[in-house]
Amino acid sequence: MNLSDTKSAANFQLDHFIANNLKDYERERNFDFGHQNRKNVSCLSHYISHRVLVEYDIINKILSTTKTGYSEKFIQEILWRIYWRGWLETHQDVWKEFLTEAKTIPDNPNYMKAVKGETEIDFFNEWIRELKNENYLHNHSRMWFASIWIFTLKLPWQLGAAFFMKHLFDGDTASNTLSWRWVAGLQTKGKNYVARKSNIEKFSNIQVRGITLNEFAEPLIEAKTYPFKMPIQARNAYNKYETLLIFDNELNISNPKVNFNNYDQIFLLILDNDKRKLILSKKVLEFKQTLQLDLHKQLKNSKIIQPYFLENFCKSSDGIDVLYPFIGENFDYINLLKTKFSTEFNIIYNENDIYCWEFANKGYFNFKKNNKSIMNQISKGEHQ
Repeated sequence: MNLSDTKSAANFQLDHFIANNLKDYERERNFDFGHQNRKNVSCLSHYISHRVLVEYDIINKILSTTKTGYSEKFIQEILWRIYWRGWLETHQDVWKEFLTEAKTIPDNPNYMKAVKGETEIDFFNEWIRELKNENYLHNHSRMWFASIWIFTLKLPWQLGAAFFMKHLFDGDTASNTLSWRWVAGLQTKGKNYVARKSNIEKFSNIQVRGITLNEFAEPLIEAKTYPFKMPIQARNAYNKYETLLIFDNELNISNPKVNFNNYDQIFLLILDNDKRKLILSKKVLEFKQTLQLDLHKQLKNSKIIQPYFLENFCKSSDGIDVLYPFIGENFDYINLLKTKFSTEFNIIYNENDIYCWEFANKGYFNFKKNNKSIMNQISKGEHQ
């Protein structure tokens, strides 16, 4: 099998996980055995967050090839990602305020010690090194990390969330931002996640010695509430213009309603750090470029561009189609261009996404109540 492109490699890894490790996922998923032993988790998140693999396709493949009994927990984790994205899409002010706060909160000596891995907590320092070297952390360790960051080290959650985005290959605007808020006790009001010595020792190889964690921390409080606002979506107009724009976090080209071959040109764009408010590490940008280059090889009419090229294009163009890149820095950039140019950005939405957003108006368990309807929509087999 040719695994030279990331799409083939991602599908190979998914198939291997389904065939060999999915059956043990529910029982073993919470254990962090270290970065050299990840057989108990799929390690697909960096493909999913860039939509090299699409959540709905993963669910359909699992349902068509496995028994429901041992696949349910993994499917629920995929649905959590869909829910997080839908919640942020329908509560967009949370992203805007996080971004502002992450940029305006000043650094302090304790923050600098933390991000350099120079705290008094040895295993926390090791997580810092793993983030920088492997660009990944097990989900359970991310929860412990965030809790210790917020409640033991007393650092702002916004700076922790920005640090994750800087170094994680699977950094996702919705999952990352809202998971940090959940640990802090802001996402589910009054309910925070507290890292406990007994839990860390049970589910990892770490021995917590000589360190006192804040195991009785109270949740953070914010006065503001964020009402549900369903985004106003125009009806999808497929192939409206002769040019298509694809950002790095929506690399899905399997939508049968979009004829990619009919475009005169397809622009592939990754924002440089000077166009971002949250700085990405060199390794993360290089990883995105690898995914982008593989897509470029698949699309004969594609062109890798820089932001200045798109801005010059907008000066003389009536319009451009865009695969919707979700709430985050990429969509913020589109909105910035709208204020500068008269070009129409015809946004092409994933119709499965739009359907699922309607159920993200409250907590996850309300979303879960509608899983039957959601799964029926997914099972239609529309790779959208």
